[in-house]
Amino acid sequence: MTFLDWLQNDTAGLLTLAAVSVALLLIMIMRLRLEPFIALIVTGVLVALVAGVSVTDLVGTPIKASDSLFETGFAGILGHIAPIIGLGTVLGAIMERSGGADALTERLLRLFGPKGAPLAMGVTGLVLGIPVFFDIGIFVLAPLVYVAARRGGRSLVLYALPMLAGLSMTHAFLPPHPGPVTAGGLLGVGMGWVIAMGLLCGIPAWLVSGVWWGSFIGRRIQVGVPEDLPGGAAPAAAPGPAGSARDTGDGDPSGGGTAGVRTAETAGPQTAVAVAAPPSVALISSIIAVPLVLILAATVAGVTLPEGTVLRDVLVLLGTPAIALTLSVLLALYLLGIRRGTSMAELGRISGESLRPVGMILLVVGAGAFFGKVLQTTGVGDALAGSMTAIGLPVIASAYLISAALRIAQGSATVAIVTTAGIIGPTVAAGGYSQPQLALIVVAVSAGSIIASHVNDGGFWIVAKYFNMTVKQTLMTWTVLETILSVVGFAAAALVWAVV
Repeated sequence: MTFLDWLQNDTAGLLTLAAVSVALLLIMIMRLRLEPFIALIVTGVLVALVAGVSVTDLVGTPIKASDSLFETGFAGILGHIAPIIGLGTVLGAIMERSGGADALTERLLRLFGPKGAPLAMGVTGLVLGIPVFFDIGIFVLAPLVYVAARRGGRSLVLYALPMLAGLSMTHAFLPPHPGPVTAGGLLGVGMGWVIAMGLLCGIPAWLVSGVWWGSFIGRRIQVGVPEDLPGGAAPAAAPGPAGSARDTGDGDPSGGGTAGVRTAETAGPQTAVAVAAPPSVALISSIIAVPLVLILAATVAGVTLPEGTVLRDVLVLLGTPAIALTLSVLLALYLLGIRRGTSMAELGRISGESLRPVGMILLVVGAGAFFGKVLQTTGVGDALAGSMTAIGLPVIASAYLISAALRIAQGSATVAIVTTAGIIGPTVAAGGYSQPQLALIVVAVSAGSIIASHVNDGGFWIVAKYFNMTVKQTLMTWTVLETILSVVGFAAAALVWAVV
């Protein structure tokens, strides 16, 4: 047997090929600073060729390429996630520009009082984090955290960490954010189950990481509000060495931002009306709740109602994630825009600007799906699945550990998720798991993808710069928070796994 035959056909050889492919991917991203979606394409092509996949099967022919690994790998996932991520992004942008975040924060601060201000900031992050990307949430809420810290006269950390935990939890565990949507699409689980299990596991993780840890460490690390930031515009964040804001593709690629508390002077002419009279908290909460309720209702209807009934068909149609989000966006366009004096031209500009960062997310996800398709087709995924089974690790534990290792190594949550889904895909497909179990595997993959945010994660630098912390302080606060959020989220998923 030649060395090439050993790589292509022997379990040990396939495992070696898998290890080398992941190592090559990490080298290209971390050392060569290659864009992750390019690195994923290069790695996928090389693995396919070494594993003996024909050029025709890999890329097709000049006449027809629609059945090739390359095109089916990209297209299979993008058709599922592109509309969800795009619509979710537009919804978040309209809500942010309307002044809804300011109104929500002020109401919660009044409700919880001065002593409960840190918890109020945490709830704000939790609610606003559903439709808004992590980094955009920081840009919007940081000035409000500054105001709360100045009023309370305590460490900025005490107010920032609960808010950050809320934003991070929703970003990691709940649609329409790219991580859970991508993992759910790759593993074949309905978004309703992802929402249900994401909330079930994510809320305890937020309470422990944001409320408990934030209170504990916030009383021990004193960080003042920057003197030049009395609550107005926030500072531009330095991009992390890995390049992106939250992770590769998740937000502004530069990691910077200028969003702050808007006034009639800083807002454009069409948005000044919205800023001067922000929408009610009830309205903002209702618009956020619409897609979540519709998707969950469709999931329940699919389980409890017989096929062919009118009610089931209506609920399934309205609860299709893309349809549910479209309805929510239309409501937001009218209730937060047109009815409040914003022109359609301005709403179109806001929507267009918000969608610019989405392109990189979709490229990374598509390339990652192609890489995963190669792993499955060449037998590398089956070899890895067999090895994990032989070790005796449950698939949910394997998913978490693989995702966590990839996250720590290269910093990108998106790369960790799509690569992990490709590796565990054969095991999941052959396991006959129920939808709730598949959703818990998604939670495990997502939880692993946020662990131990450190200097190779752009989100680490955003947090450090926006909240006036040194690298050491950021490691002691934010990095530990993300690790607690990850571990508790996975622990909750493992506990639920034991009973579903």
